[in-house]
Amino acid sequence: MITLRGLTKRYGDTVAVDGLTLDVEEGRVTGFLGPNGAGKSTTMRMILGLDHPTGGEALIAGGPYASLRHPLRVVGALLEAKALHPARSARSHLIAQARSNGIPARRVDEVLETVGLAKVARRRAGTFSLGMYQRLGIAGALLGDPEVLVLDEPVNGLDPEGVRWVRELVRAQAAQGRTIFLSSHLMSEMQLTADRLVVIGRGRLLADAPMAEFLARSALASVRVRTAGPEDRRVLAERMLARGYASVEPADGDGNGLAVRGASAREVGDLAHHLGVRLHELRTVSPSLEQAYMDLTAHSAEYAATAGPRHTTPPATEGKARG
Repeated sequence: MITLRGLTKRYGDTVAVDGLTLDVEEGRVTGFLGPNGAGKSTTMRMILGLDHPTGGEALIAGGPYASLRHPLRVVGALLEAKALHPARSARSHLIAQARSNGIPARRVDEVLETVGLAKVARRRAGTFSLGMYQRLGIAGALLGDPEVLVLDEPVNGLDPEGVRWVRELVRAQAAQGRTIFLSSHLMSEMQLTADRLVVIGRGRLLADAPMAEFLARSALASVRVRTAGPEDRRVLAERMLARGYASVEPADGDGNGLAVRGASAREVGDLAHHLGVRLHELRTVSPSLEQAYMDLTAHSAEYAATAGPRHTTPPATEGKARG
Protein backbone atom coordinates (compact mmCIF):
# COMPACT_ATOMS: atom_id res chain seq x y z
CA MET A 1 0.00 0.00 0.00
CA ILE A 2 1.02 3.62 -0.64
CA THR A 3 -0.03 6.07 2.04
CA LEU A 4 0.04 9.85 1.68
CA ARG A 5 -0.74 12.03 4.68
CA GLY A 6 -0.85 15.80 4.23
CA LEU A 7 1.82 15.53 1.54
CA THR A 8 3.00 19.02 0.58
CA LYS A 9 5.75 20.39 -1.65
CA ARG A 10 6.61 24.05 -2.08
CA TYR A 11 9.14 25.64 -4.39
CA GLY A 12 9.49 29.14 -3.03
CA ASP A 13 6.05 30.74 -3.30
CA THR A 14 4.77 27.99 -5.60
CA VAL A 15 2.79 25.14 -4.03
CA ALA A 16 3.24 22.09 -6.28
CA VAL A 17 1.45 19.60 -3.98
CA ASP A 18 -0.95 20.87 -1.34
CA GLY A 19 -1.87 18.65 1.62
CA LEU A 20 -2.50 15.47 -0.35
CA THR A 21 -4.00 12.66 1.73
CA LEU A 22 -4.98 9.30 0.22
CA ASP A 23 -4.41 5.53 0.34
CA VAL A 24 -3.43 3.59 -2.79
CA GLU A 25 -4.58 0.08 -1.95
CA GLU A 26 -3.30 -3.30 -3.04
CA GLY A 27 -5.15 -5.52 -5.47
CA ARG A 28 -6.30 -2.77 -7.80
CA VAL A 29 -5.06 -0.38 -10.49
CA THR A 30 -5.31 3.20 -9.24
CA GLY A 31 -5.22 5.75 -12.02
CA PHE A 32 -3.58 9.10 -11.25
CA LEU A 33 -4.89 12.00 -13.33
CA GLY A 34 -4.46 15.74 -13.47
CA PRO A 35 -3.67 18.55 -15.91
CA ASN A 36 -0.10 19.46 -16.77
CA GLY A 37 1.42 21.20 -13.77
CA ALA A 38 -1.07 19.63 -11.35
CA GLY A 39 1.67 17.98 -9.26
CA LYS A 40 1.47 14.37 -10.44
CA SER A 41 5.17 13.88 -11.19
CA THR A 42 6.18 15.74 -8.02
CA THR A 43 3.90 13.46 -5.99
CA MET A 44 5.43 10.34 -7.55
CA ARG A 45 8.95 11.66 -6.96
CA MET A 46 8.17 12.23 -3.28
CA ILE A 47 6.75 8.71 -2.98
CA LEU A 48 10.05 7.40 -4.33
CA GLY A 49 12.25 9.61 -2.15
CA LEU A 50 13.56 11.66 -5.08
CA ASP A 51 12.05 14.88 -3.73
CA HIS A 52 11.69 15.73 -0.05
CA PRO A 53 8.26 16.89 1.15
CA THR A 54 7.90 20.35 2.63
CA GLY A 55 5.25 18.83 4.88
CA GLY A 56 3.43 15.58 5.47
CA GLU A 57 4.69 12.13 4.52
CA ALA A 58 4.66 9.50 1.78
CA LEU A 59 4.91 5.88 2.92
CA ILE A 60 5.31 2.56 1.08
CA ALA A 61 4.29 -0.53 3.03
CA GLY A 62 4.25 1.59 6.18
CA GLY A 63 7.63 3.29 5.85
CA PRO A 64 9.45 5.90 3.74
CA TYR A 65 11.20 4.77 0.58
CA ALA A 66 14.61 5.68 2.07
CA SER A 67 14.14 3.08 4.82
CA LEU A 68 13.88 0.18 2.35
CA ARG A 69 17.01 -1.99 2.41
CA HIS A 70 16.33 -3.51 -1.02
CA PRO A 71 13.90 -1.04 -2.59
CA LEU A 72 13.56 -2.80 -5.97
CA ARG A 73 12.14 -5.83 -4.16
CA VAL A 74 9.39 -3.68 -2.63
CA VAL A 75 8.57 -1.04 -5.23
CA GLY A 76 9.23 -0.91 -8.95
CA ALA A 77 9.05 2.45 -10.68
CA LEU A 78 9.09 4.00 -14.12
CA LEU A 79 9.30 7.80 -14.12
CA GLU A 80 11.59 8.57 -17.05
CA ALA A 81 12.18 5.82 -19.58
CA LYS A 82 15.34 7.38 -21.04
CA ALA A 83 17.11 7.82 -17.69
CA LEU A 84 19.98 5.45 -18.50
CA HIS A 85 23.36 5.51 -20.21
CA PRO A 86 22.77 5.19 -23.97
CA ALA A 87 26.02 3.25 -24.50
CA ARG A 88 24.90 0.42 -22.22
CA SER A 89 22.99 -2.55 -23.57
CA ALA A 90 19.55 -3.27 -22.22
CA ARG A 91 20.87 -6.33 -20.40
CA SER A 92 23.87 -4.60 -18.84
CA HIS A 93 21.64 -1.77 -17.63
CA LEU A 94 19.35 -4.24 -15.86
CA ILE A 95 22.28 -6.30 -14.56
CA ALA A 96 23.64 -3.21 -12.79
CA GLN A 97 20.25 -2.59 -11.20
CA ALA A 98 19.92 -6.23 -10.18
CA ARG A 99 23.35 -6.37 -8.50
CA SER A 100 22.56 -3.25 -6.47
CA ASN A 101 19.60 -5.04 -4.88
CA GLY A 102 20.86 -8.62 -4.64
CA ILE A 103 18.67 -9.86 -7.50
CA PRO A 104 20.00 -12.88 -9.48
CA ALA A 105 21.01 -12.40 -13.12
CA ARG A 106 18.46 -14.95 -14.30
CA ARG A 107 15.72 -12.51 -13.29
CA VAL A 108 17.12 -10.02 -15.81
CA ASP A 109 16.58 -12.48 -18.63
CA GLU A 110 13.08 -13.25 -17.35
CA VAL A 111 11.94 -9.63 -17.42
CA LEU A 112 13.54 -8.99 -20.80
CA GLU A 113 11.48 -11.89 -22.12
CA THR A 114 8.36 -10.55 -20.40
CA VAL A 115 8.64 -7.12 -22.03
CA GLY A 116 9.58 -8.46 -25.45
CA LEU A 117 13.21 -7.27 -25.56
CA ALA A 118 15.02 -10.61 -25.27
CA LYS A 119 16.17 -10.52 -28.92
CA VAL A 120 17.69 -7.04 -28.56
CA ALA A 121 19.03 -7.47 -25.02
CA ARG A 122 22.65 -6.84 -26.08
CA ARG A 123 21.94 -3.81 -28.27
CA ARG A 124 22.99 -0.38 -27.05
CA ALA A 125 20.02 1.39 -25.51
CA GLY A 126 20.91 4.54 -27.45
CA THR A 127 19.65 2.83 -30.62
CA PHE A 128 16.21 2.10 -29.14
CA SER A 129 12.95 3.72 -30.16
CA LEU A 130 10.81 5.46 -27.54
CA GLY A 131 8.57 2.41 -27.31
CA MET A 132 11.58 0.16 -26.68
CA TYR A 133 12.80 2.53 -23.98
CA GLN A 134 9.38 2.27 -22.34
CA ARG A 135 9.55 -1.53 -22.40
CA LEU A 136 13.04 -1.44 -20.88
CA GLY A 137 11.80 0.91 -18.17
CA ILE A 138 8.95 -1.46 -17.37
CA ALA A 139 11.45 -4.34 -17.24
CA GLY A 140 13.37 -2.39 -14.62
CA ALA A 141 10.21 -1.80 -12.62
CA LEU A 142 9.43 -5.54 -12.65
CA LEU A 143 12.98 -6.61 -11.87
CA GLY A 144 12.58 -7.19 -8.13
CA ASP A 145 9.13 -8.78 -8.46
CA PRO A 146 7.85 -5.94 -6.23
CA GLU A 147 4.56 -5.61 -4.39
CA VAL A 148 4.14 -1.98 -5.50
CA LEU A 149 4.42 -0.49 -9.00
CA VAL A 150 4.59 3.28 -9.62
CA LEU A 151 4.37 4.01 -13.35
CA ASP A 152 4.36 7.49 -14.89
CA GLU A 153 2.99 7.50 -18.46
CA PRO A 154 4.07 3.89 -19.20
CA VAL A 155 2.27 3.72 -22.57
CA ASN A 156 3.92 6.85 -23.97
CA GLY A 157 5.41 5.99 -27.36
CA LEU A 158 3.92 2.49 -27.55
CA ASP A 159 1.95 1.22 -30.54
CA PRO A 160 -1.61 -0.14 -30.06
CA GLU A 161 -0.32 -3.65 -29.36
CA GLY A 162 2.06 -2.28 -26.75
CA VAL A 163 -0.65 -0.19 -25.12
CA ARG A 164 -2.87 -3.24 -24.79
CA TRP A 165 0.06 -5.27 -23.44
CA VAL A 166 0.69 -2.70 -20.68
CA ARG A 167 -3.01 -2.72 -19.80
CA GLU A 168 -3.09 -6.50 -19.50
CA LEU A 169 0.22 -6.53 -17.60
CA VAL A 170 -0.82 -4.06 -14.89
CA ARG A 171 -4.25 -5.64 -14.47
CA ALA A 172 -2.61 -9.05 -14.08
CA GLN A 173 -0.22 -7.59 -11.49
CA ALA A 174 -3.15 -6.11 -9.55
CA ALA A 175 -5.01 -9.42 -9.73
CA GLN A 176 -2.04 -10.98 -7.92
CA GLY A 177 -2.57 -8.54 -5.04
CA ARG A 178 -0.04 -5.88 -5.97
CA THR A 179 -0.48 -2.13 -5.58
CA ILE A 180 -0.50 -0.30 -8.94
CA PHE A 181 -0.27 3.52 -9.13
CA LEU A 182 -0.44 4.59 -12.77
CA SER A 183 -0.56 7.97 -14.49
CA SER A 184 -1.55 8.58 -18.09
CA HIS A 185 -3.01 11.30 -20.29
CA LEU A 186 -4.76 8.70 -22.47
CA MET A 187 -8.28 8.88 -21.03
CA SER A 188 -9.78 6.11 -23.12
CA GLU A 189 -7.01 3.74 -22.03
CA MET A 190 -7.28 4.78 -18.40
CA GLN A 191 -11.01 4.05 -18.48
CA LEU A 192 -10.22 0.50 -19.64
CA THR A 193 -7.37 -0.02 -17.16
CA ALA A 194 -8.06 1.62 -13.81
CA ASP A 195 -10.30 0.31 -11.02
CA ARG A 196 -10.04 3.53 -9.03
CA LEU A 197 -9.21 7.14 -9.89
CA VAL A 198 -7.31 9.83 -8.05
CA VAL A 199 -7.58 13.26 -9.69
CA ILE A 200 -5.61 16.31 -8.59
CA GLY A 201 -5.59 19.91 -9.80
CA ARG A 202 -3.16 22.64 -8.76
CA GLY A 203 -1.71 20.19 -6.24
CA ARG A 204 -5.01 19.52 -4.46
CA LEU A 205 -7.15 16.41 -4.37
CA LEU A 206 -10.24 16.77 -6.59
CA ALA A 207 -11.51 13.19 -6.56
CA ASP A 208 -10.71 9.78 -5.10
CA ALA A 209 -13.28 7.16 -6.08
CA PRO A 210 -13.87 3.88 -7.92
CA MET A 211 -14.11 4.39 -11.70
CA ALA A 212 -17.85 3.65 -11.92
CA GLU A 213 -18.62 5.95 -9.00
CA PHE A 214 -16.48 8.74 -10.42
CA LEU A 215 -18.39 8.63 -13.71
CA ALA A 216 -21.81 8.30 -12.06
CA ARG A 217 -21.12 11.27 -9.74
CA SER A 218 -20.01 13.53 -12.58
CA ALA A 219 -22.08 16.66 -13.12
CA LEU A 220 -22.53 15.38 -16.68
CA ALA A 221 -24.12 12.08 -15.59
CA SER A 222 -27.88 11.72 -15.88
CA VAL A 223 -30.69 9.28 -15.23
CA ARG A 224 -32.91 8.38 -18.18
CA VAL A 225 -36.44 7.38 -17.25
CA ARG A 226 -39.38 6.45 -19.46
CA THR A 227 -42.88 6.31 -18.03
CA ALA A 228 -45.90 4.34 -19.24
CA GLY A 229 -47.58 7.52 -20.50
CA PRO A 230 -47.42 11.32 -20.62
CA GLU A 231 -49.53 11.82 -17.48
CA ASP A 232 -47.18 9.63 -15.48
CA ARG A 233 -44.26 11.62 -16.85
CA ARG A 234 -45.90 14.91 -15.83
CA VAL A 235 -46.54 13.71 -12.27
CA LEU A 236 -43.01 12.37 -11.87
CA ALA A 237 -41.38 15.48 -13.39
CA GLU A 238 -43.33 17.84 -11.11
CA ARG A 239 -42.39 15.96 -7.99
CA MET A 240 -38.70 15.76 -9.00
CA LEU A 241 -38.60 19.50 -9.68
CA ALA A 242 -40.20 20.10 -6.29
CA ARG A 243 -37.40 18.09 -4.69
CA GLY A 244 -34.82 20.41 -6.22
CA TYR A 245 -33.01 18.01 -8.57
CA ALA A 246 -30.44 19.82 -10.72
CA SER A 247 -32.46 19.47 -13.93
CA VAL A 248 -35.42 17.54 -15.27
CA GLU A 249 -35.79 17.75 -19.05
CA PRO A 250 -37.75 15.95 -21.78
CA ALA A 251 -35.78 13.19 -23.52
CA ASP A 252 -36.07 10.88 -26.51
CA GLY A 253 -38.92 12.82 -28.11
CA ASP A 254 -41.84 10.41 -27.62
CA GLY A 255 -43.51 12.34 -24.81
CA ASN A 256 -42.72 9.78 -22.10
CA GLY A 257 -38.97 10.19 -21.49
CA LEU A 258 -37.06 12.35 -19.02
CA ALA A 259 -33.37 13.13 -18.47
CA VAL A 260 -32.67 13.84 -14.80
CA ARG A 261 -29.51 15.30 -13.27
CA GLY A 262 -28.72 15.58 -9.60
CA ALA A 263 -30.32 12.26 -8.61
CA SER A 264 -29.38 8.59 -8.72
CA ALA A 265 -31.36 5.92 -10.54
CA ARG A 266 -32.28 4.47 -7.14
CA GLU A 267 -33.73 7.79 -5.97
CA VAL A 268 -35.77 8.20 -9.15
CA GLY A 269 -37.01 4.61 -9.00
CA ASP A 270 -38.00 4.92 -5.32
CA LEU A 271 -39.85 8.16 -6.02
CA ALA A 272 -41.73 6.64 -8.96
CA HIS A 273 -42.74 3.67 -6.79
CA HIS A 274 -43.95 6.01 -4.04
CA LEU A 275 -46.07 7.94 -6.57
CA GLY A 276 -47.43 4.78 -8.18
CA VAL A 277 -45.87 5.75 -11.52
CA ARG A 278 -45.14 2.85 -13.88
CA LEU A 279 -41.72 2.90 -15.50
CA HIS A 280 -40.75 1.27 -18.77
CA GLU A 281 -37.10 2.31 -18.53
CA LEU A 282 -34.71 3.44 -15.80
CA ARG A 283 -30.98 3.69 -16.40
CA THR A 284 -27.92 5.76 -15.57
CA VAL A 285 -26.20 7.49 -18.49
CA SER A 286 -22.58 8.15 -17.56
CA PRO A 287 -20.20 10.38 -19.51
CA SER A 288 -16.92 9.07 -20.85
CA LEU A 289 -13.91 9.45 -18.57
CA GLU A 290 -12.59 12.18 -20.84
CA GLN A 291 -15.83 14.16 -20.54
CA ALA A 292 -16.07 13.73 -16.76
CA TYR A 293 -12.38 14.55 -16.27
CA MET A 294 -12.49 17.67 -18.45
CA ASP A 295 -15.57 18.93 -16.61
CA LEU A 296 -14.00 18.33 -13.19
CA THR A 297 -10.65 19.94 -14.01
CA ALA A 298 -11.94 22.83 -16.14
CA HIS A 299 -10.88 25.39 -13.53
CA SER A 300 -7.70 23.58 -12.44
CA ALA A 301 -5.66 23.62 -15.65
CA GLU A 302 -2.38 25.49 -15.19
CA TYR A 303 -1.89 25.90 -18.93
CA ALA A 304 -5.16 26.40 -20.83
CA ALA A 305 -4.80 26.79 -24.58
CA THR A 306 -7.29 28.53 -26.82
CA ALA A 307 -8.25 27.85 -30.39
CA GLY A 308 -6.16 30.82 -31.46
CA PRO A 309 -7.05 33.69 -33.78
CA ARG A 310 -9.34 32.86 -36.66
CA HIS A 311 -7.60 32.95 -40.04
CA THR A 312 -8.95 35.66 -42.32
CA THR A 313 -8.06 36.57 -45.87
CA PRO A 314 -6.22 39.91 -45.96
CA PRO A 315 -8.07 42.65 -47.82
CA ALA A 316 -7.13 43.23 -51.42
CA THR A 317 -4.79 46.17 -52.03
CA GLU A 318 -4.98 48.60 -54.87
CA GLY A 319 -2.39 48.70 -57.56
CA LYS A 320 -0.36 45.99 -59.20
CA ALA A 321 1.15 43.12 -57.26
CA ARG A 322 4.90 43.24 -56.98
CA GLY A 323 6.76 40.60 -58.84
